[in-house]
Amino acid sequence: MFIHEDFLLETNRARSLFHSFAEPLPIIDYHCHLSPRDIAEDRRFDNLTGIWLAGDHYKWRAMRAAGVDESFITGAASDWEKFAKWAETVPKTLRNPLYHWTHLELNRPFGIDRPLGPETAAGIWEEANASLAGPGFSTRGILRQMNVEALCTTDDPADDLRYHRMLAEAEDFPVRVYPAFRPDKAMAVEDPEAFPQYVTLLSLAADVEVKSFTDFLAALRNRHDYFHAMGCRLSDHGLETVPIEDYTDSEIQRAFAKAVAGKPLAPHVILQFKSAMLYEFALMDWEKGWVQQLHLAALRNVNTRMKRTLGPDSGFDAIGDFEIARPLARFLDRLDADNKLARTILYNLNPRDTEVLAALAGCFQDGAVPGKIQYGPAWWFLDQADGMTKQIEAVSTMGLLSQFVGMTTDSRSFLSYPRHEYFRRLLCNILGGEMKRGRLPDDEDLVGGLVRDICYFNARRYFRLTETEA
Repeated sequence: MFIHEDFLLETNRARSLFHSFAEPLPIIDYHCHLSPRDIAEDRRFDNLTGIWLAGDHYKWRAMRAAGVDESFITGAASDWEKFAKWAETVPKTLRNPLYHWTHLELNRPFGIDRPLGPETAAGIWEEANASLAGPGFSTRGILRQMNVEALCTTDDPADDLRYHRMLAEAEDFPVRVYPAFRPDKAMAVEDPEAFPQYVTLLSLAADVEVKSFTDFLAALRNRHDYFHAMGCRLSDHGLETVPIEDYTDSEIQRAFAKAVAGKPLAPHVILQFKSAMLYEFALMDWEKGWVQQLHLAALRNVNTRMKRTLGPDSGFDAIGDFEIARPLARFLDRLDADNKLARTILYNLNPRDTEVLAALAGCFQDGAVPGKIQYGPAWWFLDQADGMTKQIEAVSTMGLLSQFVGMTTDSRSFLSYPRHEYFRRLLCNILGGEMKRGRLPDDEDLVGGLVRDICYFNARRYFRLTETEA
């Protein structure tokens, strides 16, 4: 059996910390890309391909690297044929994080404990599909099984949040599902065709006639207010680096007028507009007591041929090497100078920036909120054993691990919740090993309290997802 109850737990102390302190705790998944519609409608999936392979660009990248034809990845092959090709690929992923993820996700929630490969594919396919047809394996059932207490989806300001309303009114479903405000399209003036169309959508959603930049901000504030009323307490921004170009109000007004008319902007004007918008969003978040999340340094859609063929988010993104520290420091300092810096989580994609962000976070702690500025969990390409370990080490060395708000799934898959378990196992293994070596006190209650806070209680206090927790 590859995945067993003590997987990754190398000492007795590690095993005790995980099973006694971490394992029983609920999950607060404060950043994910799950579909609120799927949860609201309690979607069922016909088979493993539908719930597991569709939309999972991590697996798609591995299959391409293993020589699998695109027809078996995103093409017209049958669901069984796609799964069979994934099963052929899995043995080739040894030492890739996918080998661990795959077998954890088969074990939880399906209870399948044998390795996936060509010889076992048919049996695993039948066993998992039989489970998916049974009680407890709808989207809501899986969330219950995974002990999810609350999750935050990722939502555009123009979204009407109809499915969040349905979930808020669902008295028979205990998992709280909140929107998170992701206004990337409201900053995307580099696309002169898409931006005017987005402004029209936003205008309709906010019921605000947008003729000027002032109107545009009013419409966005309207949506920000609505998201707050729907329980939203987090924003999120996907950025290469933080835009921090100097600008004047008149320059932004002119830039908006050109952009909404579908005219291209000069590169420095694009940066000015993005700088102004990010600052305005930061002020909105501060005013309402939200948490702002900055996801930095993704180099997206680098393969133009495949983007034309498959569209974005299909596995052709990479780690960027943008300047991070100086512009981010200027942005945080601009807000802090006026005492208007919201609670903030910083995510890096380039591993060279791990200690950079962990150290920078310490410059803007002010004692008002424990862990006000968070160096966030390992993200995307760093979301694996090495990346998680280095993130834990950086937070411990440059700040206070005791204040860390823990892991997220950052996933579109309902089978990704073992990522929380994986993180908890790694955390307990690190702490248990240090207890054994005498680097931490051999005091299970002391270290166990740290584990509980990181895995659950810090997030509960930090995000304030309900008024009773504020």
